[in-house]
Amino acid sequence: MFVITLSYLVDLEQIDEAMPAHREWVDAQYDDGIFLASGPRVPREGGVILAAGVPRPELEARLSLDPFMQRNLVAYDVVEFVARAVRPGLEALRA
Repeated sequence: MFVITLSYLVDLEQIDEAMPAHREWVDAQYDDGIFLASGPRVPREGGVILAAGVPRPELEARLSLDPFMQRNLVAYDVVEFVARAVRPGLEALRA
């Protein structure tokens, strides 16, 4: 499983201009079963994504197709981890 953080590199006006294309890309990752959860950070300085089901090289290839990344609007940090313990009801996340 991966925890991905996005950090904005530009002002929010530029982020908001690219947001529709970014959300379309995010939706495609959900459709493919890769993203488990996503949303903005608080305060709004970037975002967080939980992803699983692909090897890291494929995930990084997908991230490179994000319109935010293609326009150099964000920096990504990807952390891979193994979920050994989960809350009841989330057993599917356990490695």
